[in-house]
Amino acid sequence: MPQQTLAQARVIDPILSGHAQGYKHRNHVGYALFPRVGVTQSGGQIIEFSRESFRRYNLRRAPGSATKRIQFGYQGKPYSCFQDALEGKVPRELMRDAQAVPGINLGTRAVNGVMGIISKSLEIEQAEMARNASNYDSDHKIDLSASSWAESTDPSADVENGKEAIRATTGMRPNTLLLSAKAAMRARTNVKVKEQFKYTSSASVTNEMLKGYFDVENLVIGEDYYLSDANANVDVWGDDAILAYVAIGSIDAEEPSYGYTYALEGHPLVEEPYWDASCKSWIYPVTYERAPVLSGITSGYLLKGVGAAATP
Repeated sequence: MPQQTLAQARVIDPILSGHAQGYKHRNHVGYALFPRVGVTQSGGQIIEFSRESFRRYNLRRAPGSATKRIQFGYQGKPYSCFQDALEGKVPRELMRDAQAVPGINLGTRAVNGVMGIISKSLEIEQAEMARNASNYDSDHKIDLSASSWAESTDPSADVENGKEAIRATTGMRPNTLLLSAKAAMRARTNVKVKEQFKYTSSASVTNEMLKGYFDVENLVIGEDYYLSDANANVDVWGDDAILAYVAIGSIDAEEPSYGYTYALEGHPLVEEPYWDASCKSWIYPVTYERAPVLSGITSGYLLKGVGAAATP
């Protein structure tokens, strides 16, 4: 008999796989810049976008002549989905009946624990890509580490400059602003920002106020951190801010956008739980094949160091 492939041999738990695919960590915001798009292969070419869709074309057609054609997006750099795999454990001591598979609640808790770790790994990758200054040309980034948004600087002017840089190259106004926790803190305590809201009834500047102040459709705060090898807390989004035009709503890989998370269809998936006698536990394997990618269009603007401590 022919040998089974890995896909054929794998048995999927459809209920918990559906739960895993809908999992959202409340502190993870990377999908705001890299929305998920399903792909059918683990590798391929990134659909990138040039400025062709913004060019003025002569669309007039003479009788009998050929109709002009244009293709949006082109096959750019190669991508390869990385496979994250982790198993959750439900000890026998937590179960009433050691001979039965754990109930859906225990299984869901095991999957949630695994998905929290897998989601953090993806969040870190998305942040590293978005915060990498080498991914932006000179017109789409600024380093404000020396002054940050402390004291009397003008955060609104910095963001407006970024908006104009994106509009000038794509014809679209950015709709998303991601602030690191440190950037958001600097913005809330900035003199000019507080002056804007001094006559409001709120005792402090809220995230909703910052959204109005920066005049963006979608504002998110990157609050998450991870532990370094030295057990130090490291902010995933550092002290930066990222302004971007991002596809929102019904999303596919052929819509111009700052970036995407290419995810293999059906992932993350939860394989059938199995009993491990060595630890007297039921094991829940979870697999997630995905890759965050930049679409190539100049629809992002990096504000480096806006949440940094001001130099004396």
